[in-house]
Amino acid sequence: MYVLNWNTNVVRFKILLLSLLFIGCEDFVEVDSPTGQIFSADVFENEATAEAAVTSLYGILRDDVLLTGTQYGVSVLMGLYADELDYYGAPGQPIDWFYQHQIIASNAVVKNIWDSSYNLIYMCNSAIDGIANSQTLEQEVKDQLIGEALFVRALVHFYLVNLYGDIPYITTTDYTVNQDVSRLSTALVYSEILSDLIIAKSQISETYVSGERIRANRYVVSALLARVYVYLEDWEAAETESSIVINANSIYNFDGNITDEFLKSSPSTILQLQSKNEGDNTIEAGTFIFTEGPPVLLALNPDFVASFEANDLRLEHWILNVSGDTENWYAPYKYKLRDFTGSSMEYSIVFRIAEQYLLRAEARAHLSHISGAIDDLNSVRTRAGLLGTSATTAPEILESILEERKFEFFTEHGHRWFDLKRTQRSESVLSPVKPNWNISDLLLPVPEIELLMNPNLSPQNPGY
Repeated sequence: MYVLNWNTNVVRFKILLLSLLFIGCEDFVEVDSPTGQIFSADVFENEATAEAAVTSLYGILRDDVLLTGTQYGVSVLMGLYADELDYYGAPGQPIDWFYQHQIIASNAVVKNIWDSSYNLIYMCNSAIDGIANSQTLEQEVKDQLIGEALFVRALVHFYLVNLYGDIPYITTTDYTVNQDVSRLSTALVYSEILSDLIIAKSQISETYVSGERIRANRYVVSALLARVYVYLEDWEAAETESSIVINANSIYNFDGNITDEFLKSSPSTILQLQSKNEGDNTIEAGTFIFTEGPPVLLALNPDFVASFEANDLRLEHWILNVSGDTENWYAPYKYKLRDFTGSSMEYSIVFRIAEQYLLRAEARAHLSHISGAIDDLNSVRTRAGLLGTSATTAPEILESILEERKFEFFTEHGHRWFDLKRTQRSESVLSPVKPNWNISDLLLPVPEIELLMNPNLSPQNPGY
């Protein structure tokens, strides 16, 4: 692991560096198909390979870390952890313990989340150092690439702090520093996240540098800032950042059909993760879609599906009803293309404009800007084919926003779980439907091996 087991990883790092010396820069990584590597200094003396190194960070998010569409990403894990998904796989598997709320500190998935996340953070730091020390890159290029690496670093820490609570915030590749790191308080972690994002926003281009929405621009950073500020209950800052994105209506809008929301061409998308190979679509489609029952791995919880309003277009277009002889099952159907299509039609979406409207609605409700909050909430409801909200007071509007987020963001990167957790509703919602639910389940355990290797990470989270 890159927080404590640094001696082993330094050896691996040196081996990888040596191996890269024997391949040409053009073979390092394709810009259009990021795969991820540990970086040698020479990579950052050439603009194309430096750019490829940074784009590889997004590829690692797609394939291996947190936002991956596999069963080990937070979309699945926290969907099982909350009330969105039911587990149908073999009992006793590591992800079954997420569904059963019987996670222990030696759980393999818990360790993988921690390890892979800090691995990516290490690569962000390696890129930041390499680009900053480059003797040939122009300053404008340096600013853009460092800004993107800072954004990815902040994004990964954001998920880690919401999963584990107090965590180390790693900003260096120096193993003599990192092998003895301590956990920072959640407040200090958020302070570091904001620092990274504010610097990134000052350096990153307002336009998408690649032509597609697959790398962070200034609006992407504002989108994450808006989310962070809502989680911190800094309502004025949240309203400001979300408004920046919403007001860029020549780029992002709700004009498209709801059935096209998850196409890569959708004007509502803010940041996507590009498919690994041309013609591929999303990992999520392969993970979530099934066409006959019973499901092999997972399906939407029937009670969750039943809670949608009957005429909600999201119920019609984003959920696939799979009929058996005596039972129905429900597959998440936001991403619809499982097979190779020759030309990628769907990319995995990280941020989209609906979230910004609901973040701003929440901020405005807390700021007593009632009419504005209702307008933002209704922007999302109207697009889903629903009537405007009947809520008129701030508490009613906030409750309606939480419900709207439930229907809008199901199986998307853990939104439902994080919403229940941050609004102190996890106990009331999950206790009646999760027999093993315990209030200590608000946090995952720090992997047991990490505490053994680095006592500075102690104490363990409560309940483990």
